[in-house]
Amino acid sequence: MNAILNVMRRELTGYFATPVAWVFIVIFLVMSGVFTFYLGSFYERGIADLQPFFQFHPWLYLFLVPAISMRLWAEERRSGTIELLLTLPITTWQAVAGKFLAAWLFVGLALALTFPTWVTVNYLGSPDNGAIAAAYIGSWLMAGGFLAIGSCVSAMTRNQVVAFIISVVVCFGFLLSGLPMVLNLFSGWAPQALLDAIADFSFLAHFAAISKGVIDIRDLVYFALVIGFWLVANSVILDIKKAD
Repeated sequence: MNAILNVMRRELTGYFATPVAWVFIVIFLVMSGVFTFYLGSFYERGIADLQPFFQFHPWLYLFLVPAISMRLWAEERRSGTIELLLTLPITTWQAVAGKFLAAWLFVGLALALTFPTWVTVNYLGSPDNGAIAAAYIGSWLMAGGFLAIGSCVSAMTRNQVVAFIISVVVCFGFLLSGLPMVLNLFSGWAPQALLDAIADFSFLAHFAAISKGVIDIRDLVYFALVIGFWLVANSVILDIKKAD
């Protein structure tokens, strides 16, 4: 655990040593505000909830989270510092977990800085704060899923731009997997069990359930499995690259 925490502290320090952290936070806060109050018609709805705020989070994360994850391993491989990192007295898994946790906490900080929106809706009405808290948890879990995918993809290449594009494509697939436009491609010839399995991969479906204030153990297990699978794949890829 100490090794993971050391890697995590190293990564967090690295974020704030460059303008990357501040640029990400500012863009995330500005875009979430624009989507909430303009595209989401927050005031016009006349309803004291944060549904317009959370409904755009999957699409914000689709582009902003890969922008963070693309540098996790691609930059290490390009600069050659990955060899130095992996020669330290830590395992590959500890390095992967430390980097992921640092990025996840950083995104969590950006998400926490949106608290004025929560304050605003409480000033204007009497919202269900339990549901809002659950939606924040769901949003953070979904961000973790995006980060785990992006981290794994970043380990495959030295080029950050390539890592960004592939991550966006893969995450986009996870977002759309439960929508009719995707399921219609399989309906008519695929068994219902396969259709249900494809629909269950959707980030949108699991996040929508949590954002309504319903924290189902199945949704928590889903995000935990997604994060765990991609982090394990990340570790395996790094071991293969190290062997090469």
